[in-house]
Amino acid sequence: MNLAVIGSGGREHAICYKLKQSKKIKNLICIPGNAGTLKIADNIQEDISKFDSVYKILKEKNIDIVIIGPEQPLVDGLVDYLNKKNIKVFGPNKFASQLEGSKSFMKNLCKNNNIPTARFGVFDNYEDASKFIKKNKVPIVVKADGLAAGKGVSIFKSKKGALKNVQEILNGKFKSSNKVLLEEYLEGQELSYFILADKNSYCFFGSAQDHKKVGEADKGPNTGGMGAYSPSPLLTKDLDKKIKTKIIEPTLKAIKKLGHPYKGFLYAGLMIDKNEPYLIEYNIRMGDPECQVLMMRLKTDLLEIIEHTINNKINNLKIKWSKKKSLTVVLCAKGYPASYIKNSQIKNLNKITQNESNQIFHAGTYERKKKIYSNGGRVLNVTSLSKNFKEAREKALDNINKIDWPDGFCRKDIGWRVIDS
Repeated sequence: MNLAVIGSGGREHAICYKLKQSKKIKNLICIPGNAGTLKIADNIQEDISKFDSVYKILKEKNIDIVIIGPEQPLVDGLVDYLNKKNIKVFGPNKFASQLEGSKSFMKNLCKNNNIPTARFGVFDNYEDASKFIKKNKVPIVVKADGLAAGKGVSIFKSKKGALKNVQEILNGKFKSSNKVLLEEYLEGQELSYFILADKNSYCFFGSAQDHKKVGEADKGPNTGGMGAYSPSPLLTKDLDKKIKTKIIEPTLKAIKKLGHPYKGFLYAGLMIDKNEPYLIEYNIRMGDPECQVLMMRLKTDLLEIIEHTINNKINNLKIKWSKKKSLTVVLCAKGYPASYIKNSQIKNLNKITQNESNQIFHAGTYERKKKIYSNGGRVLNVTSLSKNFKEAREKALDNINKIDWPDGFCRKDIGWRVIDS
């Protein structure tokens, strides 16, 4: 079979890495890919927002199945477009993608279906938003309604700061958002919970814990994710049952009732307080960097999983996982998540042995004249699989120390909740 992966991040490199292990795949392409996918797939440079151009490539390469990695093309309707062209595609359609693409859609779905989440308000004008802020306690959470590349969520301890951020969002800070979502701040621990769904059924697809804050000890602004580990020890049998019955099943039932059954990966970002789950957000694809740690633990053929989903046969699927622990540390360009350094060379990557226990998943990289350069942002995901989290982190940090890249930085405390220092 010929497969295409859409995207250029660490998540897409990890998906390509796992797909490459399938004996059923003849050719694998990545549009547009990065310096990491270049080693295992055929990178084709194209703007993935240009659907007609993407379709032309898919036809030329005789692609059987398309896997869409990032959220933007899903929200923009690439699945719907390819379905009309009779190309098999893995991912939710445009309507279902509103679960991530519109926070107000997601929150109202929760409200209408008694799904536990933080109390909230959605506003398109400053006056009403300011009234909500003045009535409520701090900390308060301010969210841009649309996609914001992991930078649209802020927590404020002062009402003055929250009001300023609301004004910025309503003034067009993020192109995708002309509304702002305000919600109460929930205490607890975060949990990343993944499922795989087809139009008839769903199954659990692993757990992880992300690290959103840029600085160690969870300080500084939110990012797209500075590291992750899997599985999450937070997830007990009792909690798993609550998540399924109170959050996942009502969501899938509601979306199906609206005429758009969910298909693909669905990632619930949860807050766990006193063993009760609350939905913070939905992502309509694999998390990044959670995908990296999950792909390292996955033992079942990923192509088999994707085929079962596309053919609505998840009920016949048995997914096997390694019992080992996986942890990834994200190496970022200095300055991230604000203005960051670009186009600097990364050396010594060839000095790191890569195997089933150690992988470097590329994100913001490109290759020129057989040399690797940084595109900025989150650049490399240094990932390890080991018998425990402490050893996995030690291996990842040891590999980072071998990399010669003065313009990079990372959090060295990934996994601090589960590793005794």
